[in-house]
Amino acid sequence: MNQSKFVYLSRKCVVTLASLSVLSLLWACSDTSNTSPVAQKPQAANPTVEGPITGGGAADCCIVNFGPLSVDLRTQGYVPGTPFYAGVSFDEAEVGYRETEYFISGTAMSYMATDALRSDGQWSVAGADAADYVSRIVVLRPMDDAAFNGTVVVEWFNVSGGVDAAPDLTQMHTELMREGYAWVGVSAQSAGIEGGGAFDLPLKLIDAQRYARLNHPGDSFSYDIFSQAAQAVRNPLGMDPLDGLSVERMIAVGQSQSAFRLVSYVNAVHPTIDLFDGFVIHARGRGSSALSQLPQPEVATPDTVFIREDLAEPVLVLQSETDLFILGSVTERQPDSQYIRLWEVAGAAHSDVYTTVKGPIDKGDDPTVADVVSNSDARPPFISCPLPVNDGPAHWVSKAAVAAVDKWIRSGEAAASAPLLALNSQGTAFLYDSLGNVRGGVRTPYVDAPVAVLSGDGQPPANAAFCGLFGTTELFDDVLLASLYPDKQAYIDAIDKATDESVAAGFLLPKDAQLIKARARTSDIAELPGT
Repeated sequence: MNQSKFVYLSRKCVVTLASLSVLSLLWACSDTSNTSPVAQKPQAANPTVEGPITGGGAADCCIVNFGPLSVDLRTQGYVPGTPFYAGVSFDEAEVGYRETEYFISGTAMSYMATDALRSDGQWSVAGADAADYVSRIVVLRPMDDAAFNGTVVVEWFNVSGGVDAAPDLTQMHTELMREGYAWVGVSAQSAGIEGGGAFDLPLKLIDAQRYARLNHPGDSFSYDIFSQAAQAVRNPLGMDPLDGLSVERMIAVGQSQSAFRLVSYVNAVHPTIDLFDGFVIHARGRGSSALSQLPQPEVATPDTVFIREDLAEPVLVLQSETDLFILGSVTERQPDSQYIRLWEVAGAAHSDVYTTVKGPIDKGDDPTVADVVSNSDARPPFISCPLPVNDGPAHWVSKAAVAAVDKWIRSGEAAASAPLLALNSQGTAFLYDSLGNVRGGVRTPYVDAPVAVLSGDGQPPANAAFCGLFGTTELFDDVLLASLYPDKQAYIDAIDKATDESVAAGFLLPKDAQLIKARARTSDIAELPGT
């Protein structure tokens, strides 16, 4: 086994009573004759797995009300009697994938700190309370066993909007599906099951018939529920959610609110169990989620939290412009180290048009996805913004990020280091180029052969609740475009050069580069006045 999967212990194995009641501990304590005793990390507990889940979709399914607005979710791509979450909306079978849903149940534990929680993230924790739960996981796997590449991406469902959402699946799915990954979405938090959040669309409301049995004891138990869900996939006992696929690598991903949770998970929980091989922490803000919260004892984390640097598993932190100042992570810009990388993406916003509009229907073969569009409907009919929202390069870099972490785990070749976004001397604002795009950071054709100013902020402050996270797109006018690209070939040459540079740097995948280049050749830029 890889050395990273071992921890050095004292000669005497000590575990808490709560840990004994919840975890399936596999301590391999050496006897006192050994001078350097080594023990394998314990495993997370295996939950009971039931499924695949079928049924639901009764007459009262799928109609939700937002004040005067009544929405039938079937008009939004949801098919009653199938797993409900915000992700892709096409039939995954069309690209060779099968979707299944399973209920998982067991006893989860909360955590308490055994020492002060410091900003360096080197936290020490122990099991605290225990509670029964019934949650669910959603599994996407290749229909053909031979197509599976051995890596499972486990996403912590985002519940900021009060609905289980999979923004990382939405941004990464074309790479995952063309390369044979499996994906697992985990309902780790209460709001997605029981209710809460901005839109308050829990599973029990959406389809009471299908999800009535679910029971979440509170977010203090979310970390262990996430671990147990992953354990059920990686080391199944009884029912196997992957239906026989052999898991070689497991990567945890989480975006936005889920990224806050994963920061705490990496610092507190990951060092205590043998489970994940790497992490993509996507669009985090300042600080991290509480280790425990009411009704359990509150255990807050520091205002500033870095990723602990004593781990031997890669962690890639993927950030947009929005995340630095609007969400405050500028105070946690962490230098790259042996197992940590920070990628800040120029021209990207916390969320964008691809995540909410383009991505759910993108099967990975349409070059027009590379178009930059002007669209103020961030998530129709739920979110409409005063200004056109960001349609930048975030999803292309997200695909490169998960591929880089997978390669890092497979081969030991670390992900590329990236320059940081350029700030003024006080570190309080971005520096911009002559066209209005941010300088520095991860570069792509979207900012190096641009057709718009792409920003991670810019929405009116009064609309900051959600629109403020979507940034802005300001398309160049015809006169400026004609000055930048006097003819069609000039535009193609600029796109080719910027795309090749991004691929060479490790921030854009070759198959995605082909789509971007193909769209440059069929774009209508040659129709501009004066060309």
